[in-house]
Amino acid sequence: MPTFIKSAARSARWLPRITPRSTASGHNAFSTSAHRQLMAMAGFTESQLMVRDAVTKICSNFPNTYWQQHDQMEEYPKQFHAALAQDGWLGIALPEALGGAGLGISEATMMMQTIAESGAGMAGAQSIHANVYATQPLAKFGTPEQLEETIPNIISGKLRVCFGVTEPNAGLDTLRLETLAKKQDDGSYSVSGQKIWITCAQVADKMLLLARTTALDEVKKPSEGLSLFCIDLNRGDHRLKVSKIKKMGGRAVDANEVFFENYPIPGESLIGKEGQGFKIILHGMNAERCLLAGEALGLGYAALGKAAAYARERVVFQRPIGQNQGIAHPLADVYMRLEAAKHATYHAARLYDASKTDGSIRQEEVGVACNSAKYLAAEAAFAACERAVLTHGGMGYAVEYDVERYFRECLVPRIAPVSREMILNYISEKVLDLPRSY
Repeated sequence: MPTFIKSAARSARWLPRITPRSTASGHNAFSTSAHRQLMAMAGFTESQLMVRDAVTKICSNFPNTYWQQHDQMEEYPKQFHAALAQDGWLGIALPEALGGAGLGISEATMMMQTIAESGAGMAGAQSIHANVYATQPLAKFGTPEQLEETIPNIISGKLRVCFGVTEPNAGLDTLRLETLAKKQDDGSYSVSGQKIWITCAQVADKMLLLARTTALDEVKKPSEGLSLFCIDLNRGDHRLKVSKIKKMGGRAVDANEVFFENYPIPGESLIGKEGQGFKIILHGMNAERCLLAGEALGLGYAALGKAAAYARERVVFQRPIGQNQGIAHPLADVYMRLEAAKHATYHAARLYDASKTDGSIRQEEVGVACNSAKYLAAEAAFAACERAVLTHGGMGYAVEYDVERYFRECLVPRIAPVSREMILNYISEKVLDLPRSY
């Protein structure tokens, strides 16, 4: 069982286990830099505030130097993953019956924001991202045997998960996926095809794989014939190849191309009904939009905090540079953008959670809110990170000031899991009733 449960989260007596972790040198790692709260906290629920407080305490054991080192060495932050797993945080949005906390996406979004805001950035958030959102379809549609085998082990940190959807020839056109899972006479499947930009495939034990069980030219609609599987990633099997992609930011977490060549998977790995995979993964897509929006917010607030601190302390022409409106006003503008995006993000998360029990909330409304939140948070984070580098001037280019790392990472929420342009297409079509452009 995790160290916190839904009922306890609503009580002031809830205190997760927090113990100091040691760095590689053997010393307890606590950040000594002063933290100035920028985000207005009014309006959050008690459980959201408790999540923020407890996760902040865990993150304080992993200072900026930890993330600088792991970024430069391209080393997975396994100690960080283990720390969150030890206190049950990987099960924050999973049902209590499966060993999770039974909390909502509203609390999970706060957790992801807090992680990114601590200085861990997108890399820290992405190290557990799939374990939080990709497990949602599995928890809802998995068989009792699948759930018993995977969910408790994911929550404990024994198993790590990646999500295998994107393909090089399809990009954002998910319905045109080509990876084929061909059913065999014994009920198993043989998988052939290629996935790309698969986060954590170097360290994951399981993959939630979306593949065609009926070829595209054999279905009436492109949304048909896709199936979702929970498969073992046996990197020692010659029929499976995982190739790491060298990338711009978030280097502590690997991104990969994954090649399948007649890779065997058991029939029991199918989640839900064959051919219903696309409908099943839609269950997790809006949740991911909220989580990513939270991560973008955290990154933006972290960058803004660094910039404001530097502007207060850096003296040029015998006065702090923050005294100049050319420095102060852009930072104030960024703050307001982040605050506006924050309200959009947590509105979307509340709507997502409420829609599970309130039948009057249409899923289209949830989709509009979640996509809007992701767009606004990503844009605000980009503005904050860019302004942070410019405020630091030449030192913004230096690794030790962290803002260059934030800037490299802030492009992730603008691009993934869906681009800005596709969100604008979605809003144009669904809200403004304009003709579809693609």
